[in-house]
Amino acid sequence: MSLRLASALLLVVLLGAWEAYCRLGSVPALIVPAPSSVFATLWGEIASGRLLPHLWVTAAEMALGLALGCAVGLGTGILLAEAPVLQRMLHPYIVASQVVPKLALGPLFIIWFGFGMAPTVVITALICFFPLMENTLTGLSQVDPGRRELFRMLGAGRLQTLLRLKLPSALPVVLAGLRVAVVLSLVGAVVGEFIGGREGLGASIIAAQSVMDSSLMFALFIVITLLGMLFYQATLMLERLLLRHHLKG
Repeated sequence: MSLRLASALLLVVLLGAWEAYCRLGSVPALIVPAPSSVFATLWGEIASGRLLPHLWVTAAEMALGLALGCAVGLGTGILLAEAPVLQRMLHPYIVASQVVPKLALGPLFIIWFGFGMAPTVVITALICFFPLMENTLTGLSQVDPGRRELFRMLGAGRLQTLLRLKLPSALPVVLAGLRVAVVLSLVGAVVGEFIGGREGLGASIIAAQSVMDSSLMFALFIVITLLGMLFYQATLMLERLLLRHHLKG
């Protein structure tokens, strides 16, 4: 509790110093708005009802992209781990595909999928795919050889070994990849909206930038941060639940 109190006090001190710097230093609001101005703008956006629709759009894009990317990443990781020939053949191409900046692919996705949520969900899924795939592949390859030999001696089939031994043993590593994917999913959603979104928090930042409203941009940064922390904390709760169940099992 004392550490949380110290963290909260540090935040108050930083905000107070920021406010004092803006007021006493006569810093133009266009360059760095004072926290009081940012929070007033944020409250105005909430009270007017303008913020909530954009928040829901970004959250939906984030959730859909995360679910799609993680499902494909988990499946691909399992496939490559179970088929070493495919791993040696396809893994270099998968890594090469991740080197291409997703921002550069945005215009192409707009041509393919049009404007709206679809290209943003695809970009988010592509960003979330690799951490799950790589961590799943790593976790499954690090299973204790002695336990695998024991399962083989007991006559366990390939599917039984995967479900009863490999996946449970790899669970902590896979969940670590999920945490990374959750953080990156918000980045993907906002970047996708930067490129071609008409709604969402990223599109709202572009709109605020066009009218040079720095207070609104900072207010949206706060909302994006809180949204990411909410998803991350939900992931931590899910991880603790799964690992507790795994240890009991």
